[in-house]
Amino acid sequence: MSSPDVAASGVVPIEARPPFEQAGDAVAPRPDAAPLPFRVLRPTAGVRPTIAPLVWDDPLATLGYPTDHRYVRRFWTAAIGPGAVADLIRLAVAASRDRSLLTPVSLPELMREGLCTLRDARVYVRTTIPPLSKRHVELLSPRLRREHARERLSG
Repeated sequence: MSSPDVAASGVVPIEARPPFEQAGDAVAPRPDAAPLPFRVLRPTAGVRPTIAPLVWDDPLATLGYPTDHRYVRRFWTAAIGPGAVADLIRLAVAASRDRSLLTPVSLPELMREGLCTLRDARVYVRTTIPPLSKRHVELLSPRLRREHARERLSG
């Protein structure tokens, strides 16, 4: 398979290496080849700007739960996903402490759900999270729906 001198030294010349196949059967460029231009493959691959979120003081949003409440972690996580809830909590903490952070990847989803908003080129985040909407509750599993009904009755 390999010559004794290659095995002994542990160094395999570039010409002796088999080609590395990537998606689409493309061969990887040689290490001494010119670098390819930068491409963004996914939202987290590029440089995200830093934002300084502000607390969204909405007088209509007085009913709800603080971002660190069990309800938010349990039911909003089931509705919009753990990454979005983690980003929501990070945004709320940064807003309450007057700190900056990298723009969350799930910010568009949080804005669609009404948990964040963009006004005057500033991001505002709710620190009081409303209960799930009827649409969200219908998407929960039957067990979580029953648990949610009990939580709403007791809380």
